[in-house]
Amino acid sequence: MADSPVIRFHVFTLFPGMFAGPTSESIIARAQEKGLVELNLYDIREHAHDRHRSVDDYPFGGGYGMVMKPEPLFEAVEALKSDASLPASTPIILLTPQGRPLTQTVVEELGTKPELALICGRYEGVDERIRQHLVTDEISLGDFVLSGGELAAMALIDAVTRLVPGVLGSIESAMDDSFTTRLLQYPQYTRPAEFRNWNVPDVLLSGNHAEIERWRRQESLRRTKERRPDLLDAAPLTDEDRKLLEGL
Repeated sequence: MADSPVIRFHVFTLFPGMFAGPTSESIIARAQEKGLVELNLYDIREHAHDRHRSVDDYPFGGGYGMVMKPEPLFEAVEALKSDASLPASTPIILLTPQGRPLTQTVVEELGTKPELALICGRYEGVDERIRQHLVTDEISLGDFVLSGGELAAMALIDAVTRLVPGVLGSIESAMDDSFTTRLLQYPQYTRPAEFRNWNVPDVLLSGNHAEIERWRRQESLRRTKERRPDLLDAAPLTDEDRKLLEGL
């Protein structure tokens, strides 16, 4: 057991129940059991000011939909800061389609922080004063719109948790993932070696580790070139990689 968590997640949401399944199974559950990760959920409605526990209102100037009010969110975050549960240096991240894309580089950056506060937006968005005076970062899961930031927060938590030492069976598992190497991962095979007349490539059965590594690197480059050629521009390619690419 760890003496204290490697990273703490503080999630501000209108629907804390949504996190029950994804965070109580598999890798995230084991990380919490080991004391490597701590997950704290805060219901924004607990800081609403009326008997209806209202957290949204109509937008000034007219328009469709509702906007999340500033008071409940500011007070929810400030309540934690006032009792020292949330250090002043903690990044406060709004999950929003307007944020910077969540890439593996961003995940690795966030993985160096001991605490992360995540605000799950809802409705048509949040009052702009939340962006200007409370939030320190904005992150998007992709170029599409979700009903709220909860699913994006879960994805971020999962991605960051995988990088915590001791969470996965071996650190190599994370280091070999797609995007961690800035390339897509090579094809993977397991037993049986033959299935419905489809065979595993001979090189993987050869026992020649040098040839296996070369094949994997080549196939990783091939797959990246075919599916995500944009990644090659930023990938740290060696002279051997470039020769392999030329031969594809």
